[in-house]
Amino acid sequence: MGRKNKWINFIIVLAFLILLNIVSQFAFHRFDFTDDKRFTLSEKTKSLLEKNQKPVIITVFLNGELPPAFKRLQNAVSDILSDYKAYSKSDLKVVFVDPIAGLSQADQDTVINNLYQQGIEATNLSVKTEAGLTQKLVFPMAMIESNGNQLPVKLFQNLDMSGSYEDNINRSIENLEYVFTSSLKKVVTGSNALIGFTRANGELPDAQLYDATRTLSSSYAVGPIDLNTIEKAGLDKLAMLIIAKPTKPFTETEKYKISYFVMKGGRVLWSIDQVNAELDSLRGRSGQMASSRNLNLDDMLFMYGARINYNIISDPANAAEIPVSTGVVGGQNQMELVPWMYYPILLPDTVHSVVKKLDGVKSEFPSTVDTIGAKGVTKSYILTTSFFNKVYNVPKLFSLQMVGEQLDPAAFKSVPQNVGVMLEGSFPSVFAGRPLPAGISAPYTVNANSQPTKMIVIGDGDIFKNQVSEKDGTPFPLGFDRYSQKTFGNKALLLNIADYFTDEDNLITLRNKDVKIRLLDKAKIKLEKTKWQLINVGAPLLLLIFFAIFQHYHRKYKYAK
Repeated sequence: MGRKNKWINFIIVLAFLILLNIVSQFAFHRFDFTDDKRFTLSEKTKSLLEKNQKPVIITVFLNGELPPAFKRLQNAVSDILSDYKAYSKSDLKVVFVDPIAGLSQADQDTVINNLYQQGIEATNLSVKTEAGLTQKLVFPMAMIESNGNQLPVKLFQNLDMSGSYEDNINRSIENLEYVFTSSLKKVVTGSNALIGFTRANGELPDAQLYDATRTLSSSYAVGPIDLNTIEKAGLDKLAMLIIAKPTKPFTETEKYKISYFVMKGGRVLWSIDQVNAELDSLRGRSGQMASSRNLNLDDMLFMYGARINYNIISDPANAAEIPVSTGVVGGQNQMELVPWMYYPILLPDTVHSVVKKLDGVKSEFPSTVDTIGAKGVTKSYILTTSFFNKVYNVPKLFSLQMVGEQLDPAAFKSVPQNVGVMLEGSFPSVFAGRPLPAGISAPYTVNANSQPTKMIVIGDGDIFKNQVSEKDGTPFPLGFDRYSQKTFGNKALLLNIADYFTDEDNLITLRNKDVKIRLLDKAKIKLEKTKWQLINVGAPLLLLIFFAIFQHYHRKYKYAK
């Protein structure tokens, strides 16, 4: 009877396994037992993967011999792409490559240059080890290809310049689903929203907007917009308008066209300098008097719910560095990098998804931004200074000799100053009840309020300006400071804003994902290294010996009977 029961149990288990295998062919589920659900994709990502019918190839360049922190990032990329493959209804292929493995130095330079032309940038790391600092060139990027389109994806965000690589890696891991899903959507849909840079009011020149337009062009259709000549039909095609550091006043006709663009639900990014102050104007001079700049935009911004003040913020505790001459030695001018407190590093407000997990953003002579009561418009600050700051009203005299001044710390204790604000809602028409300006023969719209839309107002016109080489005019990447060799979050900010303004699915909310980091205590490891090595090596051996002894006496006791 017992033998028969064994066979019955065996048949039941076998039948259950066969049934389970059959069901698994038609039903699919993945279980995530982690506390922070790090292996659970959002419904937005799953929906995109299930709807896509086009083959996708994702090439990850983060491979080869990597520092431990970047090995963790590589593993996280591998894990999340495995989930993408599992949920994808189309053929999704993932390839890991080391693009410079086994190449000579000359060949490496050629490969690095070719990859850069495709948007794949290398990162040179200074990695701390017990022996000191070591240099390592890695490619923390991926390329997504589908339907004849391709798009580079930045995996390492360099999100906290003051933090460790482990902190930056953890935040980059939190950001992986957003960067992969948003990039994949752009590639498979092939849809390119049209973004226009205004060019008729003395805005930043092409050389200083080179990387901004180049970066946006990988995902969007980008071009210059002349508000003097563009007609209603041209404005209707635009999804987003960027006004980057205008220096000439806007005419009422130009403002009317901006107003219509807002009325139809268009998104506007205002990057405005209310004060005329430039570092280049201070070099070789005793000083420059910073003065107000009349752009004729105050009334428009006021009605939308924002005001850019005529002042300049200083932040000596959190500022970018500039080169300053410290004298002449042997006929050579000696330069030294010193903090310039009028170039504050703006801190992203971590509450709003458009700036969450973002680097500090470099600014130049920024002004404070206030909000004004506007019915139907919600406001949220997205960029602020640190608590250690001071605001100067203009006119004010500036000179490079200020870098040597002794500062009174008590004079800079303050509340954070707001430099960027997000406005969302239905905005009032600036021209409601007013006569049509010159050049407008018939009303573009008669609506008193706009369709629901969004705009961002930043009190600095240089936020999206890239530096340019003084030797050959070559533009540097947006956010990269050629003096300190640091990369700030300006480019990521621009891309996030463009995504937030043009993506109706609001995929940027995927940045809200939090992954708890559980790093080992490095100080404790260093002090107790030998002890834990002995435990890790000796404990398993002692357990094995104990088990062998127990097994020996147990068998002896059992069979002695």
